[in-house]
Amino acid sequence: MNWDDLKLFLVVSRQQKLDLAGAVLHQDPTTLSRRLRRLEADVGQTLFERTRRGHVLTPEGEALAERAEAMEAITLGIGDTGEGGRSLVGKVRLGATEGFGTAFIAPILAQFVKEWPGIEIDLIALSGLVSVPKREADMSVLLTRPKAGRMKVRKLTDYSLRLYASREYLASRGPIITVDALSDHRLIGYVDDLIYSPQLRYFDEVLPGLHPGLSSPSIIAQLEMTRAGSGLCILPKFIANRHADLVPILTDAIEVNRSFWLAVHEDLADLARIKVLSEYLVHMVKARQDEF
Repeated sequence: MNWDDLKLFLVVSRQQKLDLAGAVLHQDPTTLSRRLRRLEADVGQTLFERTRRGHVLTPEGEALAERAEAMEAITLGIGDTGEGGRSLVGKVRLGATEGFGTAFIAPILAQFVKEWPGIEIDLIALSGLVSVPKREADMSVLLTRPKAGRMKVRKLTDYSLRLYASREYLASRGPIITVDALSDHRLIGYVDDLIYSPQLRYFDEVLPGLHPGLSSPSIIAQLEMTRAGSGLCILPKFIANRHADLVPILTDAIEVNRSFWLAVHEDLADLARIKVLSEYLVHMVKARQDEF
């Protein structure tokens, strides 16, 4: 059994569907299926059950996955040379929500790579979440504390969201004094059936009975629509307050509070490059707490 076969096995175990695993491995599903059957023949065990949900690990597959993940952790740690110097090398894949990843993490990485030039970072900032248990990321900033999975989790920060309008919009429409007046304005928010976390259902919480007239799964698109004067939008303070053309409205009546959680796969948590990036994120969030 070679390491390439084990890597293929781990990817399929995490993705379950061969087309998804094939996209990760850049191989077609037919080739993957053939290689998996060859691997099962080599070990003399059935490693997967083929179900409608995809390839599900058998007990024998679970046992092999545990050993393969331990080997994977060792190979990933080869570049770690300790935290005493600046000689750490290797890659870290960091997942984050689109807004936090784009507005906060991306700008602060400039200082990090100056301090740790040997560490490569893949920042996956999406309108959705990347999975740490499935190894879509080594570590990820999440909207809720995960209740399952082989992860080490710490609270990163609480943050607040408010309702914003552009100065141009308010100049043309006049001040907004009451929540009831919002029914006369266009609201901007998420596409309902594309909301990837219940933590993003702000309107159900603070503006029941109202729904967006302009929608996008992208918080950055919502931001730009608001800045252009298209309507009103609930935005995180750490994003909106960077733009002088946006004004918070109805601040006494509308405020949403949420939290960010930092999750790291427990197999990788002790790697030096993972630890230095984790601590850097925690430090920067604390240092700029007033933005949240």
